[in-house]
Amino acid sequence: MNKTKHPDVNSAAVAGGPGKNTAKDVFSGPPALQINGLNVGYKKSAFAPYVRVVHDLSLSVNPGEVVGFLGPNGAGKSTTIKAIMGFVVPEAGGINIFGHPAGSTQAKAKIGYLPEVALYYPFLTPLETMTLYGRLQGLGGKALYDEAMGLLQQVGLAGKERQFLKTFSKGMQQRLGIAQALLGSPDLLVLDEVSSGLDPVGRRQLRLLLHEIKEKGTTIFFSSHELDEVAQLCDRVLLIANGQVVDERTMDAALRGGIGSALEDYFIETLAKHQKASPTTDGDKAKR
Repeated sequence: MNKTKHPDVNSAAVAGGPGKNTAKDVFSGPPALQINGLNVGYKKSAFAPYVRVVHDLSLSVNPGEVVGFLGPNGAGKSTTIKAIMGFVVPEAGGINIFGHPAGSTQAKAKIGYLPEVALYYPFLTPLETMTLYGRLQGLGGKALYDEAMGLLQQVGLAGKERQFLKTFSKGMQQRLGIAQALLGSPDLLVLDEVSSGLDPVGRRQLRLLLHEIKEKGTTIFFSSHELDEVAQLCDRVLLIANGQVVDERTMDAALRGGIGSALEDYFIETLAKHQKASPTTDGDKAKR
């Protein structure tokens, strides 16, 4: 593959990552994910004031990169991800997926998505669910069956392919959600709280699976409160607070210490500095 420096891509973004990319491996073509000046808000009711949740947010993710999207509760992570998926209409700004506008057919064809809470029909089996989602993507036949069975095995659901989902725990449903997000070998995986509900065994299986997917060149953008997961998976982290990216950092050996180490210290100290420098109130968020 021809690799040249792209003007919209941070050349340091992939330095020091666990995969094969380095600072020199910046891909030609558009970024996997490009967000410029994003503003998103909502009203809780018809007569309530408009509350802006995401404020002039901009970021870029390289093809093949694994990026952690970090922040406290209510920072705007899930809202940003919903905008990436085309589920909410921004007030202003633009989002492109490999050069295609978010929400377009071309953009959707590039993305595999797992929401924070994945809900499935309780009287379907995992295999039936995978078949349903595969057909919605235009997949079918033996190829779909083989891919579905392989993915279910990879996420630890071998032997449970024909059990009703009503018998599944939250963690088992999360495993199914991961498998469903991987159907069709998407170029970009967008995962919201990917390890939510998983037990330690499931988390380890997930890490190994995501490492394998990254080695194949898939871009991964995910939010998580599990800093240990972030430390082991990411090339780079973006820190969001009050709907804005307040810092970004290429992962290095020190930050990879995870919980109780430099990454946790960085997360807490950066947020504290931001809050001290620019305190906000509910009134600040209301659009006048």
